[in-house]
Parts: sequence; structure tokens; C-alpha cells
Amino acid sequence: MGNRGILHIFPDYMRDKWKHTAENTDGLWEIRLRVHREIVLIFQGKECFLDKEGQIVSNIGRADIMTEQDMEAILSHICDYSIYAFSDEIRQGFLTIPGGHRVGMAGQVILEEDGRIRNIKHVRYMNIRIAHEIKGAADLAMPYIYEDGKLLDTLLISPPGGGKTTLLRDMVRQISDGNRWAKGMNVAVVDERSEIAGCYMGCPQNDVGKRTDVMDGCPKVAGMMMLIRSMSPQVLAVDELGSSEDITAVCRALQCGSRIIATIHGDSLEDIMKKDLLKDLKKRRIFGRYIILGHSGRGCRIKAVYDRDFQLCSG
Repeated sequence: MGNRGILHIFPDYMRDKWKHTAENTDGLWEIRLRVHREIVLIFQGKECFLDKEGQIVSNIGRADIMTEQDMEAILSHICDYSIYAFSDEIRQGFLTIPGGHRVGMAGQVILEEDGRIRNIKHVRYMNIRIAHEIKGAADLAMPYIYEDGKLLDTLLISPPGGGKTTLLRDMVRQISDGNRWAKGMNVAVVDERSEIAGCYMGCPQNDVGKRTDVMDGCPKVAGMMMLIRSMSPQVLAVDELGSSEDITAVCRALQCGSRIIATIHGDSLEDIMKKDLLKDLKKRRIFGRYIILGHSGRGCRIKAVYDRDFQLCSG
């Protein structure tokens, strides 16, 4: 599903120009649009540009320039020509579109009297993150997260761009559907930024499994507690732990009997264990597996796997 509908991100009159890009989505990570600036394409971390004829070029001097009118047309098109209907999503700075692609936005922020964000108007910057669903991304990790047929609480550790969300997504799918190590389980996903399931109008655009329920666009702490109360998950999956409140919610979920699959930013096990918010996790040895990821040109690269006692399982 991941590359579905890239051409349909753009209004009809732009599609001839974007046809070549839509036909070459393998390795396309991002489309970056800035009013009065060059149109940038990111292929596996490498910066390229789109010229006036729709060709992908490496010379910035040949790049076409994004106009204000085209930016407004794209925004109106992805909002089904009713920007007001998508005001809640725009206020968060991004929205998810069919195919699971995520459109980040920046511009002039309008504030409420209490300082909360009311809206973003004059959107002049977009980052279209292309969804890449890689089935099998978790294959090498799956043998390590089970012990005697039981799923272990697992923390995926990765630097930005290391593939942790891709790995988490496929891990959720395989846990949900069942695999050679265990039968399928009921999984609940807290998808705060709509990156795991890639929901559009509440429906996952990515395959997250037959027994998976998704709380989309919900803050992690509230989402974990809501799902535990409402869906009774056997497994709870959450991306990017980053606050003491997140860790407290994880501990509460464990007390309720749910297994936890989570991710966190970090370069190594030593790196994350220095963080104050993880001191309690380290002391209580909550996670049964720590999977360390590293940068790779394509897919996820597992650098090492550690057990509950921080002993190396693989490297």
C-alpha cells in the first residue's frame, strides 16, 4: 500500500509534471516543498531536485521553484477542497492522506488567548513523507522477542532514520497475525503521529495485522490508558518514548498485564541508560529485550540484541 496514490497528492493540472517521480518511488523518502524555493526530493537520504519538465536532477541550478499558487492548490487538494474540515489535523502540523503518506506543514501560527494553537494559515512549507511498508522488516528480530513461546517486553533503540518505526510496524503485524514462534495476539497501537498504521479517516493504510486495534492521533499517555480500558490488549505498541509520563504509562500498562513493544531514540544501550527518565526501567529490568538499530541504505539493520540483564544476545 505504501506507494499508492503518490500522483494523487497533486491536483490534476500538476500530474504530468509529477508523473516521472510517481513512477520512481522506490527509495523516495520525502518531497520537500517551500514557497519561492527549489523543489527537493530525498532518495534514501540523497538530495535531488525536480526540474520544470518533471525530471529528477542532481543540479540545484536546474530545479523548478515552488510557487505560492501551487502550494495553496496542493493544500486545498489534499484537504478535499475543504480546509476547514481538516483544521484539527492542520493545527497539529501534519495530516495523513490515502496510502499512509504524511504531509507535514509549517507557516503562520494563529494562537488562542491561552496560548494554544488555533490554526496554521499561510502554509508555505510542506514535507511529504512517503510511506514505505516493508513486510518482513522484522524477520531477523522476531526470534529474539519470544522465549518459550511467550512474547517479551521489547524496546527498540534507534537514531533518527534508523528504521525503528518500520521495524515496529512489521513487528506489530507479525505478532498480530501469528508466526512460527507463537499464535496471533490482540495488539493495540497508540499511533500519536499516524506513522505506524498510517490511518486515513480512521482506517489503517498499512497492514498492521488481523488482530490489531489503533488509537490514531492520540497522545501516548492518554492513548495507552484508553486502550487498556476499552480494548483489553494482550500487547500494547507505542512509538518514541520521550518523557517520564510515557514511562509511567508503560509501567501501568505492564501492571495491567499487557506486553509492551516500544521505541526510543538513541545510539546505543549505554546512551539511553544515561537518560534520567529510564533509571526506573533500568533498576526494575522491565524490558526483556533491547534491540539496537543502526543506519542502513535500505531497510532496518540490527546492530545488537540485549536481554533483561543487559547481556548481549546477538551482535
